[in-house]
Amino acid sequence: MLSSPAALQNQLSDVIALIGRADFPDRWPGLIGQLVARFSSGDFHAINGVLKTAHSLFRRYRYESRSDRLWLEIKYVLQNFAQPLTDLFLAAMDYAAAQASASNKDGLQTVCGCLLLICKIFYSLNYQDIPEFFEDNMPKWMPRLRELLQLRSPLLESADPDEAGILEQIGSQICEIVSLYACKYDEEFAPYLPDFVKDVWSLLLATGPQSKYDLLVSNAIKFLASVAERPQNKQLFGEPETLRQLCERIVIPNMHLRPSDEELFHYNAEEYIRRDMEGSDQDTRRRAACDLVRALCKSFEGPVIGHFSQYVQHLLQEYSANRQSAWRSKDAALYLVTSLAAKAQTSRHGVTQATELVNMAEFCRTQALPELQESGVDTLPVVRAACLKFLVTFRSQLPPDMIIGALPLAVAHLAAESPVCHSYAAAFLENAQTVRNAGALVVTSENMPEPQALFQGLFGLLSRAGSEENDYAMKCLMRSLFTYKRRSLSCFGLIVPRLTYIIQQVSKNPSKPLFNHYLFESLCLCVTTACQADSSSAAQFEAALFPLFQDILQRDVTDFLPYTFQVLAVLLEQHRDGPSEPYWALFPFLLAPVLWESPANVPALARLLRAFVRSAGQSLTEARVSSVLGVFQKLLESKAHDHHAFALLCQLVVSLPDALMEKYTRPVLMLVFQRLMRTRTVKYVKQLLVFLAAYALAKGADRLVAAVDGVQAGMFAMVVESLVLADMQKVDAGADRRVCSLGFSRVLTECPAMLSTYAAQWPKLLTALVALIELPQAEVGEDDQLAGAFASDGPAGDHAGGIGSGAASYNQLVFAGKPATVDLSLISGGAAGGTDAKSGLARGLRDLSMRAPGQLQPLIRQADPQAQQYLQQYLSANNVQLA
Repeated sequence: MLSSPAALQNQLSDVIALIGRADFPDRWPGLIGQLVARFSSGDFHAINGVLKTAHSLFRRYRYESRSDRLWLEIKYVLQNFAQPLTDLFLAAMDYAAAQASASNKDGLQTVCGCLLLICKIFYSLNYQDIPEFFEDNMPKWMPRLRELLQLRSPLLESADPDEAGILEQIGSQICEIVSLYACKYDEEFAPYLPDFVKDVWSLLLATGPQSKYDLLVSNAIKFLASVAERPQNKQLFGEPETLRQLCERIVIPNMHLRPSDEELFHYNAEEYIRRDMEGSDQDTRRRAACDLVRALCKSFEGPVIGHFSQYVQHLLQEYSANRQSAWRSKDAALYLVTSLAAKAQTSRHGVTQATELVNMAEFCRTQALPELQESGVDTLPVVRAACLKFLVTFRSQLPPDMIIGALPLAVAHLAAESPVCHSYAAAFLENAQTVRNAGALVVTSENMPEPQALFQGLFGLLSRAGSEENDYAMKCLMRSLFTYKRRSLSCFGLIVPRLTYIIQQVSKNPSKPLFNHYLFESLCLCVTTACQADSSSAAQFEAALFPLFQDILQRDVTDFLPYTFQVLAVLLEQHRDGPSEPYWALFPFLLAPVLWESPANVPALARLLRAFVRSAGQSLTEARVSSVLGVFQKLLESKAHDHHAFALLCQLVVSLPDALMEKYTRPVLMLVFQRLMRTRTVKYVKQLLVFLAAYALAKGADRLVAAVDGVQAGMFAMVVESLVLADMQKVDAGADRRVCSLGFSRVLTECPAMLSTYAAQWPKLLTALVALIELPQAEVGEDDQLAGAFASDGPAGDHAGGIGSGAASYNQLVFAGKPATVDLSLISGGAAGGTDAKSGLARGLRDLSMRAPGQLQPLIRQADPQAQQYLQQYLSANNVQLA
């Protein structure tokens, strides 16, 4: 291996690292000794191979979580490797100096390759914590690292302006080392810090604009930023002349767009947007310069803003003097102001805290909006994109009238030729609809631009070459449909056919998960909005979508199957008089075992089956019920999907005729209790309790008790003691808890056996029931419900994988809604349909006391005193006197 070519050495080193990950050090204790033995050979080509192996083995120390096992391994490595590495470093430095003096290019490049690897290994060994050995040997390491940082030799210069040479790589790695020490080990590093600051400063001043220096410059500026933001280092940057030079010679030059950035803007817009808007520019010069400005503002906000404001004015004057050739100055000015003004920022709200020393509204009025108001959306595209990004970034800091006034300008820029420009326009339109002022949304359906113009602009954008699957445009469409609500109905003749066409096209090769999700959210929002206005609209959507969905199912487009089933479920849920023939034709297909083998399909398929049961209701045949129960049985055996089993079972209980349901009740309960005995989980018990309560509501409490006792005599007492009393408080707040409250209220007040056979459980059940009713109810606001749909990293939901995970996954369509496990509106009886739990219990006890006068008071007195107090409040509030 050590005599192999460099490319093969890299592969063999990675192989050894993989083996070492499993065997080192316990089953390969001699590895370190074998590596160290090669250091004394003097053959730096062979030593290079050894160091590559060591680097491959140790670099995981940078990202592994702390643990005793990790500490023991690092301790073992340090005991056996730290001293030899130090000796090798010093020897390599001396050898490099000799080779440089002799002008031996090959020898110098070889030893510098070793020095780069030594620096990487040093960084890895110091990442978790500073080892005592290296702390004691800092006088040996730090001065020589400075020498290495200052090394200049024409023999090592890279001829390629875009490819970093060995000197640039070494300098970049040393900057990472000193940044680590300055941030984590500042006390130990303090004696060396000023000298490294001077060296890095000098390095930056001597570095050109070529792309090969990008990582070096970025890491060097990051080092200065990490030093500047620490209060104890204020004296290093506090002098006015120092701040002036930082601004003039380091920050400003690295704020300007370079030719490579312009090339990205015009020819690789997606990458440009990822860096500029989405924060993947961590290693760019611009981002590092921005971080340095923000670090300086923490300690010297007033002086820094004063200095930089002069340069902002200078840049703007340059642009005003010659707009066509000095547009880079305007772009740099906007970026610099963003760096100066933003003190706190989130992806959801943009800048949430801005400096008071910059009037953001005035700057936007005089510098950003006029550019967007200029005619010709394709002139100066970089400047227009920067202005739109400024609006996106500072949307929460701008006055409401300014945001509303900018909306038509953004709509106009949807027609821009530049993908960056029209993407930023869509991003502003979408984000503007999230801004709140005094708690109220600034942009509403009433003050939005005309929907026809906005939707035409978005679909025009989506028809442009290269932007057919633009995430920003589709997210903006989804958000706008939500904001417009019924005002968008007049545009559905444009929207729905275009969405259908886009789904048809992208289904041929689904490649952008976020775009696909927003696409189906938009379609689902169209369905729900139209059906809320007119339930008969479902038939029109079915006519438009069934051919598309049939094609997706036939071609087995796995990424789209979960979405297709969800939209079909929403449509079927609109049918109150039973599924139409196309749905029944689909029914046997939904029962195919192969579909249920994919975890991504299960939640949507289960919902679609529930929709069939709900819609068909009393007309379901025994054969179809048996088929559905077969699916129930399969889901029940899965810990991941048993909640879908209970949701399906609850729908059957609510929808089926009593006689048909009674036929299957005992076998179903047998399956449920057998699974409980084999694998009991909290989630399973909670869903079981909801099912029992739903059965009591839909079929009657006496039938529930009789059904449970039909499995085993006296079993209902065990259910109450081991399930209801033990776990009812764990039922999730919201609809499930309300079902349990109402259902077990009926068990308590409507089942004769509770006053005879199970009288001993009556006071305990009353206590548990009151405790459940008194638990706080979780209130879910509109923002919480929709956060998943509008999250920048994709929706939250019942994931089987994840958006962008590379595998088909289930992602809940937020606008499809999430139906309750039990729809109380389908259950006959006032107690289920409209009475709250407290009133339902009070009135149920009133009716029970009339049927069994004198029997309740002794039982109530056996309940918990706190429960008795609450119960008295319920009775008083409902004017109930117990007989």
